[in-house]
Amino acid sequence: MTHGHHDHQTHQEHHTHQGHAGHGHAHGDDIDWAAMAEMLEAEAGLYSPVYARALAWLGKDVTEPGLIVDAGSGPGVISCLMAETFPGARVVAADASAELLERARARAARQGVTDRFDTLAGELPDSLNELEYPADLLWASRSLHHLGDQKAALSAFGARLAPGGTLAILEGGLPARWLPRDLGFGRPGLQARLDVAQEDRFARMRAELPGSVAETEDWPALLGAAGLKHTGTRSFLLDVPAPVPNRARAFVAAALTRSRDVLGEALDAEDRATLDRLLDPTDPVSVHQRPDVFVLAAVTVHRAVRPV
Repeated sequence: MTHGHHDHQTHQEHHTHQGHAGHGHAHGDDIDWAAMAEMLEAEAGLYSPVYARALAWLGKDVTEPGLIVDAGSGPGVISCLMAETFPGARVVAADASAELLERARARAARQGVTDRFDTLAGELPDSLNELEYPADLLWASRSLHHLGDQKAALSAFGARLAPGGTLAILEGGLPARWLPRDLGFGRPGLQARLDVAQEDRFARMRAELPGSVAETEDWPALLGAAGLKHTGTRSFLLDVPAPVPNRARAFVAAALTRSRDVLGEALDAEDRATLDRLLDPTDPVSVHQRPDVFVLAAVTVHRAVRPV
């Protein structure tokens, strides 16, 4: 995708991707975003309360926007939330995946907002040159880190803003936690070791992107270097305590399955065996059955304004 949406792998394709979803990315990486659509939608749905609070925060400064762009929209969960939050705005979901944009259009139709909802297919940031007019709010949720030259991408995003328009990027935060440190079997600290494996994988992904440029991830400074005025950073907590609803449990199972598939070779045999038990629906200690599964994560949004 071109997103945010979200590699949970969305959120797990980066540790800060650990545990959230919701977008497409214009990626040069090898993730099959369309195949992950259901997981992306589930993750974004689970995180919707967080996104709603983030949009409310942005809405204090971005009043009555005319055009909102979701850069890296994936299946459009956040795009449609934007349409709901800002009823006077036209929303454009931009992503590299035509399949994910098809899902976004279907979601917009279900919500009855198709009259002010458009999609834009193509690789970010170049696809944004096709916008008919500048955006009052451009949102990029975990899509920027799939672009090789992040500083250049921020400049391109900023160039698509109207004077006084806001760029909001969701990057960073904290890895999600779903399970106690000590599971009652296996070696304690499994999720911390998954984080390490994911960080290594994320670093390789970034290094292999076309035109990859290493940057200190000081987002306010990078926004300033792109000619924008940083106006605030805020983190938002997702706290779904045990016992979790079924959709949260299903998401945790799907996310751990992906971790097992993608990161398994980086783990030792004991941790792989622990994951196998956690994912066995017939095992009482699995995430399918155990009562102590929870979801706890933090996402961070940085906002900046194009000078008038």
